[in-house]
Amino acid sequence: MIASMTGYARAQGSDDLRRWVWEARSVNGRNLEVRCRVPQGFDRLENPSRTAVGSHMKRGNVSLGLTVTSERQAKPLRINRALLAELGALVEEVRKSTGAAAPSADGLLRVRGVIEEEDETSGETEEQLAALDKAISATLTEALKALAVSRAAEGKALDKVIGGHVGEIEDLCRRAAERAAAQIGTVRAKFEAQLGELLERAPQLSEERFAQEAALLIGKADVREELDRLAAHIAQARSLLADARADNPVGRKFDFLCQEFNREANTLCSKSADIELTRIGIDLKGAIERMREQVQNVE
Repeated sequence: MIASMTGYARAQGSDDLRRWVWEARSVNGRNLEVRCRVPQGFDRLENPSRTAVGSHMKRGNVSLGLTVTSERQAKPLRINRALLAELGALVEEVRKSTGAAAPSADGLLRVRGVIEEEDETSGETEEQLAALDKAISATLTEALKALAVSRAAEGKALDKVIGGHVGEIEDLCRRAAERAAAQIGTVRAKFEAQLGELLERAPQLSEERFAQEAALLIGKADVREELDRLAAHIAQARSLLADARADNPVGRKFDFLCQEFNREANTLCSKSADIELTRIGIDLKGAIERMREQVQNVE
């Protein structure tokens, strides 16, 4: 089915020491961009997690977030002895130069960074860390699969909406073709009336010259070429929808096609010499813009 770039998913896992949750969100984007947030001590998972996204989706701005909660009563604390020694040296220097009283040990321990919580994985062996990473990565895979399902569900609705817009555009083009056929006759009749009046006022001008001008004016009012290209674009839009249903990314092509749709609609309006045809052209531009807004979210 056609895939949207909008979705949300959540997956969780656990072992004997901790619980973890992956959250994955995605919105539309020109390319595939991944932002990943992991807690301290799990930085090693950031790059593999970014890489994993590419195997499940091709476009979109994807945000990943990992939360890890310990099952222990409290995390063990440790003293940053290097920082404490540096503070002690600075305190001694200030005391000697100013005569100020030295701070208490309690005061030094309150300095930010002197007492730290140990990393969630501190004290674990390489084998334990490898098993933990594998389990967390498996949970990420679950989240990414669920995100793909969420995007597909959104895409199912997009498929119907975009298909409806294509049908609306096709109907407007049919009406424009019917009106354009009448427009040629209207332009010809109007010009013939003007031609007769001009010949009466300026008989020295040749009828051949006026005929050339008439042909030029009628040619400018002929929108069959634009309608033919619009028909080709409609066929291409239906083809892209079929490709999207075959799990092929078509968002960029569809976005470009909407630009071509709009180009032809603008030309049709500029050539129109009939109020009703102009109205149809404006409605056509509106339908194309509504379709383009939806296409922006197609993968």
